[in-house]
Amino acid sequence: MIDQLVIVESPAKANTIKKFLGGKSKVVASMGHIRDLPKSKLGVNPEKDFEIDYINIRGKASLINSLKKDAKEAKQVYLATDPDREGEAIAWHLAYILGIDPNSICRVTFNEITKETVQKSIKEPRSIDMNLTDAQQARRVLDRIVGYKISPVLWKKVKRGLSAGRVQSVAVKLIVDREEEIEKFIPEEYWNINLVASDKKTKTKFDCKFVGKDGKKLELHSEKEVNEVLSQLEGAKYVVTDIKKGEKKRTPAPPFTTSTMQQEASRKLNFAIKKTMSVAQGLYEGVKLPEKGETGLITYMRTDSTRISNEAREHAKKYIESEYGAEYYENRFYKTKADAQDAHEAIRPTYVELTPEKVKDSLTSDQYKLYRLIYNRFIASQMSASIYDTLAVSISGNSYDFKANGQTLKFKGFMALYVETEDVPTNEEFTQIPKLEVGEEVYKEDITSKQSFTEPPARYTEASLVKTLEEKGIGRPSTYAPTITTILTRRYIEKVQKQLVPTELGRIVNKLLIENFQDVINVEFTAKMEEEFDKIAVGEENWKKVLREFYTPFEKTVEQVEKELEHVKLEYEESDVPCEKCGRMMVIKYGKFGKFLACPGYPECRNAKPIVETVDVPCPVCGGVVQVRKTKKKRNYYICENNKGENEGCSYISWNKPKVGEVFNPEENSKDEIEKETKKTTRKSSTKTSKTTKKTATKRKTTAKSKKK
Repeated sequence: MIDQLVIVESPAKANTIKKFLGGKSKVVASMGHIRDLPKSKLGVNPEKDFEIDYINIRGKASLINSLKKDAKEAKQVYLATDPDREGEAIAWHLAYILGIDPNSICRVTFNEITKETVQKSIKEPRSIDMNLTDAQQARRVLDRIVGYKISPVLWKKVKRGLSAGRVQSVAVKLIVDREEEIEKFIPEEYWNINLVASDKKTKTKFDCKFVGKDGKKLELHSEKEVNEVLSQLEGAKYVVTDIKKGEKKRTPAPPFTTSTMQQEASRKLNFAIKKTMSVAQGLYEGVKLPEKGETGLITYMRTDSTRISNEAREHAKKYIESEYGAEYYENRFYKTKADAQDAHEAIRPTYVELTPEKVKDSLTSDQYKLYRLIYNRFIASQMSASIYDTLAVSISGNSYDFKANGQTLKFKGFMALYVETEDVPTNEEFTQIPKLEVGEEVYKEDITSKQSFTEPPARYTEASLVKTLEEKGIGRPSTYAPTITTILTRRYIEKVQKQLVPTELGRIVNKLLIENFQDVINVEFTAKMEEEFDKIAVGEENWKKVLREFYTPFEKTVEQVEKELEHVKLEYEESDVPCEKCGRMMVIKYGKFGKFLACPGYPECRNAKPIVETVDVPCPVCGGVVQVRKTKKKRNYYICENNKGENEGCSYISWNKPKVGEVFNPEENSKDEIEKETKKTTRKSSTKTSKTTKKTATKRKTTAKSKKK
């Protein structure tokens, strides 16, 4: 007989928790969700007040039977899935499968997987929170309705396999809108004048920026205006007119939320959002340490709170005072946003004594990098501010004003340990200015002008997109990574040197959705629905009422759009390549593997062919055309059109784009590595083909027999 059965979501988490529970305890994993909506149909009946047709997930029958068997043998079953809405819903589904009353005392949550927390939580079980469960159900059902009702419109007008979503489509819209801003942007000319001055005593040089005339700001927009100023400054005396000394403090950033962790890991570690969450999950669930065994190193990684416990605060204080000194500690409290779900603490290390260096040998390279980031950010959040002495010097020459700003670091504070990316001071801020006095003349060492142009807004990166989604209230901590992964997988956007760029397919889909479903695919609606889900989670709103209010107008919109689009023909981007079969100019379409050329006369003419991208530099080996291709991991590589593989034809193949006059050395290039990434798994494909052939043969025999009968 089992005293207590504890069901968590992952085997790694189960292994970590096992060692904390004594007696005849058993810890098993549900491997995530065990019930969900069916993929083959909507699975929701709006006519019957949104009755849901949940089914057991395919492939989990043996796991479910095993869980049922363990539950029957246990005196007490605790559902210890993740401490968020998704985890609450999984616990509710488990209760249904195992015949447990959701109102019974069966639910346990761990914000951190430490011995103290696990043992304390097991002693303080509760019933399943149906408000949290209903909030998750409302999101799941609404997203299913939006996806399953709008996606078929895309299938009819664009191509099968596409999908639309309440959050993902808004994310695509943000990226497309930004790209259109960039394309429409008209650069404006502006000029800067820089004076290099020096003092008479020490001859120390320092930079001064032109700011205006007679105390008024003056912007320069043409070379003519610049030359006028420079002519007025010829032979001018430069005199110090004002000196302002001050002190500036930089305060540390709060400990990580999910969003800020994703952003900083992207900027500092070059981690994709999906990778960050995967690595963080492993740190939370536990890693094997030499003396402690399976140990959870961080608190729960899906949170938008910056709150930390009093115990964690006390541990941080002891560590800072012993490592840096009492003057480096400051008891800091951070204000959590008004709309944040404050159920969990910020992301922090579970054991302050387990410094990154102490556990480095037990972690993978990625785990170490992220753990060090989380650890240092948390400790720094409880440290003193850094203090700078600032100096601003105003200088005048023939009534034209210049300014020199400088600062020197007086006290490092938290910057002794951690500097957030956005906190890094510029070189200008560190300009060293000599000791000067008002009325003192300084020498002109040099004066230069520089033409510049205003820049368009920057494209989104994964980090900046997450920041925008959070600021606009679109999605929640658990949705950022899957949203970005989905729109990349669907090829609505692509990554170009970390920047997110909409594809032609993304633009087409976005245009269709915005023109026809603007009430659903917009920032305001998506943010409003998040607020509704939050209200459901705290019991202020009924989940079915929220769905009813949404569904009626939405259903009418879908019916109207389907009628209006019935006779609309989608316009594709036309190429300059004529169709060899019918003469029409071929258009660019998107398929499973990206762009391809297709005849617009489909279905009368079914001609299609791939688009071959080339570079404007001849092959360094034979002078042929160099093509750009992609590996299975979507990495670009360069290969001569005369390279036939299997060591036939030209030998040119490289990760690097060829350069004019380059001498190609095959031994220095990664031919084997590229071929490994591009080689097809012949064994698997042949097995698949064999199975397909057998199925086809069997089908033909059956058809033949039925015809004879």
